[in-house]
Order: sequence, then C-alpha cells, then structure tokens
Amino acid sequence: MNKNDLINNIATKSGLTKRDVESVLNSFLGEVTDALSSGEKVQLIGFGTFETRTRSGRTGRNPQTGQEISIPESKVPAFKAGNKLKEAVK
Repeated sequence: MNKNDLINNIATKSGLTKRDVESVLNSFLGEVTDALSSGEKVQLIGFGTFETRTRSGRTGRNPQTGQEISIPESKVPAFKAGNKLKEAVK
C-alpha cells in the first residue's frame, strides 16, 4: 500500500474527502518528523513508538578500493511496534 492507497481507503471508510484526509495525513507526518528531529519520541498507544536511535561510529571498507574508512556516529529513525499491532499481524 502506498500513500495514495492509504488516503483513498481512509476517505472511503471515514466519509471525508480525499483532500481533507491528505491534509491530515501530511500534517501527521510533518509532526512526527518535527518531533523526531528535535529528539522527542512519538508514542501511539497500541500502535507503536517512533524514536531516534544513535548508531555508533565504526570502521568500514570501501568495496571498490578495499580501503578502510571511518564511518561516523549517526542518528537514525526507528519504530517499535505496540502490542495491539503485533497481535493484529500474527
């Protein structure tokens, strides 16, 4: 399912217009992005938690040259599924 499919499904089930659903979905995604970029967690009870995790720096190897390179520490987004979501997927 892609974003357009999601918008169409929500619009059909809720009776809202596709334009309204798209606006709400874009606002939701923007708020989650803003919260994660400022280091906050976003918890949706039963669904899951969006958060950032720190990936430690490490030594890697360039596959083309074989030269060792230093890969710096970085922050990455992560999602941990909630219990209701896990049960629904089983």
